[in-house]
Amino acid sequence: MTGSEPGADLVDDLRLLARDVAVEATDLAVRLRAEGLDVDSKSTATDLVTNADRACEDLIIARLSALRPDDGTLGEEGGARSGTSGVVWVIDPIDGTTNFVYDHPGWGCSIAACIDGVAVAGAVAAPTIGAVFSAGAGRGATLGDTPLRLQPPPVLAEALVATGFGYSGEQRAAQASILGHLLPRVRDIRRVGAAAVDLCSVASGRVDAYYESGLAPWDLAAGALIAAEAGARVGALDGGPAVASGLVVASHPLLFDELCRLLADAGA
Repeated sequence: MTGSEPGADLVDDLRLLARDVAVEATDLAVRLRAEGLDVDSKSTATDLVTNADRACEDLIIARLSALRPDDGTLGEEGGARSGTSGVVWVIDPIDGTTNFVYDHPGWGCSIAACIDGVAVAGAVAAPTIGAVFSAGAGRGATLGDTPLRLQPPPVLAEALVATGFGYSGEQRAAQASILGHLLPRVRDIRRVGAAAVDLCSVASGRVDAYYESGLAPWDLAAGALIAAEAGARVGALDGGPAVASGLVVASHPLLFDELCRLLADAGA
């Protein structure tokens, strides 16, 4: 399969599987939260992980492995294995763990199927906002069963822009400086705390644009595909492809270049 374009039937199958497993994982997360969480930290004291993150990733990998045993996996909580099919599942079992711990809206489960490092199908289930997003490469994006397509955007000065912040104090200080330059020049800023959900918010018109630096592959893969299939331009500051760990920008194509110039002027 590697090196060839996946067929429509395969893309549809991968998309449905991602959607169904993401919903099952969020159902498990909700149950585990009701039972009480064990909360720990990872890279910094503010980078949280819970028993639910690990249990949901285990469930996702078990479901995918049972149905597609030759695929590889790459999960945020360490669920990495190689495969022989050419498909690698990129998994964030709970995107927005801090929201999840605090019972704050805006967390979700993100699952993407990638071939040659490119997402071809994916889903993001966000139960606190009652949303299940999914997309397939060349097959469009949906919210539930409703197709998503971006409408003409406002001018940048009237655009609602989402962003997020990293975990280290140094990174946050730099991001706050950029935000200070941007905020007077747009309608307002929204900070949900889950990159995959933010990207889906671009796809569904809940925000007009999104930018963030320092994302991991599991933050980006499914949400970026969903946004792009809804008509958004998703890329790097220089207009090239979006790359995890770099600055990612997503917006209607008519806003993209101007937003990138504004971010560059801010020192992004």
